[in-house]
Amino acid sequence: MSKLRSLLFFVLFVRAAADTAPAAEPLSLSQAIEQALAKNFTIKVSGFDAAIASARVTESLGKFDPVLSARYTNAGNRNPLLTFDTNTGLRNTTSDESESYDVGVGGLLPWGLTYRLGASTTNARGTFNAYTDNFDSFAGLSGTQPLLRDFGFGPTLASIRIARTNRAISDWQFKQSVIETITRVTFAYHDLNFAYAYLRSATRSRDLAAGLLDENEKRFRVGSMSEYDVTSAKARVASREDDLLSAQRRVRDAENFLKQLISDDKSPALLDRNLAIEPPPPAPLVLVDPAADFRSALEKRPDYQQAKLVLQRSDLNARLQRNQLLPRLDLVGSYGHNGLDEDRSASRRQVQDKDYRSYSWGVVMSVPLTFTTERGRYQAAKLQQRQAATQLEQIEQAILVSVGNAAGQIETVQKRIQATRRARESAQATLDAEVKRLRVGQSSTFFVAQQQELLSIAEVREAAAMSDYHKALAEYDRQLGVTLEKLDISLDPPK
Repeated sequence: MSKLRSLLFFVLFVRAAADTAPAAEPLSLSQAIEQALAKNFTIKVSGFDAAIASARVTESLGKFDPVLSARYTNAGNRNPLLTFDTNTGLRNTTSDESESYDVGVGGLLPWGLTYRLGASTTNARGTFNAYTDNFDSFAGLSGTQPLLRDFGFGPTLASIRIARTNRAISDWQFKQSVIETITRVTFAYHDLNFAYAYLRSATRSRDLAAGLLDENEKRFRVGSMSEYDVTSAKARVASREDDLLSAQRRVRDAENFLKQLISDDKSPALLDRNLAIEPPPPAPLVLVDPAADFRSALEKRPDYQQAKLVLQRSDLNARLQRNQLLPRLDLVGSYGHNGLDEDRSASRRQVQDKDYRSYSWGVVMSVPLTFTTERGRYQAAKLQQRQAATQLEQIEQAILVSVGNAAGQIETVQKRIQATRRARESAQATLDAEVKRLRVGQSSTFFVAQQQELLSIAEVREAAAMSDYHKALAEYDRQLGVTLEKLDISLDPPK
């Protein structure tokens, strides 16, 4: 008896604490999804990945940016000769010094040509010219055009195309992250709604047990019921109070999980925040055709689109590595004008006047003796290409099975709803009949308590079936990749 009083006191304490708790915040499923889109950490992190991939595209485009370079050099040398000074007997020497200026703009063009447009001036003087200024100037254009390896748009643009493919993959990953999060929010919302239904059932079961105890005590006082029936009813109330406490804890856990999905609050105040979700309307009866929806899923599933892009990326890499199997054969050349004078300005004017032409051209060839590195890279690229193709087929099969399973789950839960509803109605009718029999002395507390237990179980199962049906519909939309489309949500590219 003392344990029962302690348990009842604890329940009263919990109720008093609930009465002083902050007012519950009303929340619909659409509002929960809206808050998740704005505050969910998983979506935020995935958004950074997409933005980083976009920045990588910008980085790859920078390979074509012209580079301005400038250089100043001052050098001096003193060199010994093979002759000796007849007066001192020391070795004769020569000395020279030079001062050079160089400025130019260079870069890379999409077909592989590297170029440099620049001008330079060098003043070399020394013992060879009695330290007279000797300004040698040049201005012109030079370049190197690959003819085999790295020739053309394919190899040169490969890194940019791969970066853009990675960006597209990240965009689909971001979309998948949003879909997954929305589905989790939907699941959590209906799990919380089921927890409330479980709590209501536990409360009703406790109240029924308390009512039965009250009625048994009255009948015991007039001598129409034994003390055993009263004691049995008290034990039943204690058991139901324990179930009620578990149901309350279940509500708090489900509520905290939903709050974690829809909030970015990192303070303890998050745990004190109370939600009052709106009971979702009954889900409509849906007839699904997984065979017809399978093709639609291939077009809209983010993971399938990512796999296609991974295959495209491996194709780009394989073509690049095949090009690297070629020997390097480069056409090099330059064209410009020279100037030479003791006066710097005069030397530069000669360049400007284009009086003295300078040109060169040639071919440079470089052939690895074994191509071991290149052959290894190409072989790995081909294997990665085959691996990506196989993974695409694997994902396609997985989608087929998952869509079929999700459709089957909808059909099963629809039947469960009907079955659990009939079971709950039958349990309610049986309990009502058993209570009437108890009142006329044809039943016992044990049988009434048993029927109360069966009714509670039936109510919980019906609520679980309704919750599972909503979740099954959300899961089917996720498997088809139409979650955002169904909710009319459009995603802006992350930046």
